[in-house]
Amino acid sequence: DTVKGCKEKGKRMLNFVFCENNLMLSFLMPDGCADSVVNIFDFLTSILGAEQFQKLFPVILTDNGGEFKRVRELETTAEGELRTRLFYCDPYSSWQKPHIEKNQEYIRYVIPKGKSLSGFTQEDITLMANHINSTRRMKLEYQSPYEQVTSSEMLFLMKILGLEQIPQDEICLSKKLLGRKKDG
Repeated sequence: DTVKGCKEKGKRMLNFVFCENNLMLSFLMPDGCADSVVNIFDFLTSILGAEQFQKLFPVILTDNGGEFKRVRELETTAEGELRTRLFYCDPYSSWQKPHIEKNQEYIRYVIPKGKSLSGFTQEDITLMANHINSTRRMKLEYQSPYEQVTSSEMLFLMKILGLEQIPQDEICLSKKLLGRKKDG
């Protein structure tokens, strides 16, 4: 799913959430265009390889937004190798992807709706993801998404993306986390 700051054109966040552990990956994109989403898929494929990408992302469930309309480019590599299968939720059915909706609620604690993303960097977004992924959750038996990760492929991806556990007493899910950034 994508998150935009305000109604202006500009930066967006692309978020992936793994259902089995609620781990969220967040990527800052320059815009909400389909090309930007394809670029993120290509980036992940370049670091994982198509086979590992397919193992980690066998199916992607998303909304019907225009940024996900380049189905062939999202499902296959430039070489034509299958990397995932893309499926769409029914319109106005956010309940069909509840994991991402809850994580996006956490995002809004840090970056309120209507705040521009123009002042943020990928490092800021990764920091926020680290705090969100370190938050313990009742539905995960009071463990954090990070504590639920066991696969070597997922651990490798986390390392490459700079994802790491934040100590429980240092977690911040408020505007203060990225508060040094100007309102844009």
